[in-house]
Amino acid sequence: MAHSQSPMEKQALAIPLSPFGRLRDSDLFQSFMRSRLVVAAALVTVLMLAAALLAPLMAPQDPYDLGSLSLLDANTPPAWAQGGDRRYPLGTDDQGRDILSTILYGTRSSLLIGFSAVLLATALGVTLGLCAGYAGGRIDALIMRIADVQLTFPAILTALLIDGVMLAVFKSHRVEAGKFWVLVISIGLAYWVQYARTVRGVTLVERNKEYVEAARLIGLSPIKIMFQHILPNVMGPVLVIATINLALAIITEATLSFLGVGLPPTEPSLGTMIQIGNRYLFSGSWWMVVFPGVTLALLALAVNLLGDWLRDALNPKLR
Repeated sequence: MAHSQSPMEKQALAIPLSPFGRLRDSDLFQSFMRSRLVVAAALVTVLMLAAALLAPLMAPQDPYDLGSLSLLDANTPPAWAQGGDRRYPLGTDDQGRDILSTILYGTRSSLLIGFSAVLLATALGVTLGLCAGYAGGRIDALIMRIADVQLTFPAILTALLIDGVMLAVFKSHRVEAGKFWVLVISIGLAYWVQYARTVRGVTLVERNKEYVEAARLIGLSPIKIMFQHILPNVMGPVLVIATINLALAIITEATLSFLGVGLPPTEPSLGTMIQIGNRYLFSGSWWMVVFPGVTLALLALAVNLLGDWLRDALNPKLR
């Protein structure tokens, strides 16, 4: 005889899971918890992000406050080294700024530039990819040829070209105040092609499915069909690309700052700190380049590991 369910069991089955419960039981969360390396990468990313956002509260010194700096404290080694000062756990730079405080503020600048550049690249690439895949014909050919041309210009060269144009148009004293947006636009324009190509490929498949045909029959405009119906089906690959490109954007910003095209020395980023510290590396002030370099490497590695895990977790062939 079949076992009849008790009222308590029926009530338990009738209660829907909370959003946290659904997340905990999802395949994505289980895949995340199975990998200790991915969990460690997520913890490092969250901690560095929190430290960057809370920099004004956590930093022992405000590196932007020039009135609090003293050149007498310049080139002070870390607190545990000979000649160190307890006020500066990781030492100071050539202007007397605390390295720990500058790293916290610099990480925030690097993350803001990286996130902003990825958002710009995502918006531009997804929009062009949807238009190319849905419209087809000459529009598709034009956008893809522009993408092919863009691939011949690396991010560094694109940034140098935009920086040169800004200098010629707005003069140097005005460009210095807008270096943040120059970097965001430069890096964003360098990475939109990956999104456009991926979204175009998915859109070419989705536009011939029945739900798109039904949307056409009821009179929806192409813009609504692309952004309300097709876009949700391409967000998986876009999220993976955005996660990986965040690490690339941060490294690109550091490279540009190292070459002298990034933020000015008064607005430190990780790349700017490495560039300044590199001048004093052979004079014995190793801490000025080592600590920012390690921070940049840890941040890029953690984000890359998360991107690789997300790519594998969202790939149906690997399930």
